[in-house]
Amino acid sequence: MRWRGWLRSSRASSVRRALPGGFELDDDPARVDVGAVHAYISRESYWGRGRTREETVAAIAGSARVVGLYRDGEQVGFARAISDAATLAYLADVYVLPAHRGRGLGVELVREIVDGGPRWNVRWLLHTADAQRLYAKLGFTAEAPRYSAMERPRRAQGGSSG
Repeated sequence: MRWRGWLRSSRASSVRRALPGGFELDDDPARVDVGAVHAYISRESYWGRGRTREETVAAIAGSARVVGLYRDGEQVGFARAISDAATLAYLADVYVLPAHRGRGLGVELVREIVDGGPRWNVRWLLHTADAQRLYAKLGFTAEAPRYSAMERPRRAQGGSSG
């Protein structure tokens, strides 16, 4: 708990940025509509299908930064970062609802989380099955890392794998 508070208090400042078409980016964790985020991730996403509400709440609470995408006060997109704010960050749970895609909102959402706010000078990692072109616009590459990466899957406990 102490570290999470340190990361949040180290933010340079909060971000609330208007985008064209009445959309808005906001990194206030208190504004996140956990129900909407959970509904999308647990029912619609390929990476978090079946995730419990408790897992979603814990994931958001344990994140170093969250950014929501809103239109007329409604949550229409989301992204979060897990980081030590010094060497490494992991981008997770990025989505824009299908009705709002194709307007560059995903690029702006990811740009805000990786380049905005605290501007961590860290190595960013992510997993994606279908959005390589979006992430490439922001400097992510599919090139093999200098050293091979390894992953330890979650232990099966009836929950999701995402």
